[in-house]
Amino acid sequence: MPKMKSHTGMGKRVRVTGKGKVVAQQAGMRHNLEKKPSTRTRRLTGTVEVAKADVKRIKKLLGR
Repeated sequence: MPKMKSHTGMGKRVRVTGKGKVVAQQAGMRHNLEKKPSTRTRRLTGTVEVAKADVKRIKKLLGR
């Protein structure tokens, strides 16, 4: 049987931590940044843990 291939697009978007948590970039930082208050753009920087509802689907795409 052939090997399972992980979804390369998902692999570029998320990262699995050592404890198995799935972290991703916070949404809403791609465009229209001039309109958004700087407090909001500061809050949106960095990575956050992915919602619990999405974890099962993401891990399946990653082949874990």
